[in-house]
Amino acid sequence: MTAVRTTSAPQGPRPGLRERKKLKTRIAIREATYRLIGEQGYEATTVEQIAEAAEVSASTVFRYFPVKEDIVLTDEYDQVIEGELRARPLDEPIVESLRHVLRRAVDLGFAEGAEISRLRTRLMIEVPAVRSRMLESMSVTGRMLCRVIAERSGRDPGELEVRVFSMGLIGALTEAAAYWAEHGHQDDPGELVDRSLTMLTTGFGAGGPAA
Repeated sequence: MTAVRTTSAPQGPRPGLRERKKLKTRIAIREATYRLIGEQGYEATTVEQIAEAAEVSASTVFRYFPVKEDIVLTDEYDQVIEGELRARPLDEPIVESLRHVLRRAVDLGFAEGAEISRLRTRLMIEVPAVRSRMLESMSVTGRMLCRVIAERSGRDPGELEVRVFSMGLIGALTEAAAYWAEHGHQDDPGELVDRSLTMLTTGFGAGGPAA
């Protein structure tokens, strides 16, 4: 999940040495990328520069991230969101489960990586390639939401209503992230997620613009 990012590590057995080394390499590549982009901008930052700063080869960068946009956008936390949604009480309305999990994800991500969150969303609105790639990756998160929402509601994940709600939520989160960046990151991102979810589920309400 890229528009809303949590930095909590996935729970479970401690990964083996190979997995830890791979994670360390991914983190080094990301940190080098964020630093270079912060210093010289996105377009001026090359994969070769990133590789040198991360002390790996360019081929290693491409092995972990097929395109440069993926370095900025990719994270490993969809499974965390999925796990927390599955852990919510079964009798809790799905909208409230989503509100709880998404707000927690945003709060954690902002608290532990505020500057990175700002950079990611700024690039999303400034760099067409980043925005395009982000929309592709968010569709993966949308399919995950389809599975969980279908299970929670006793529906089929391919059902139109499940797909419309899940992908509508993805669109809402994407626009919330864009709005946050476009307004100078002044708003509370968690409140923007709350507002987006409310808008998605209740519409404008009686006081809103006429249809």
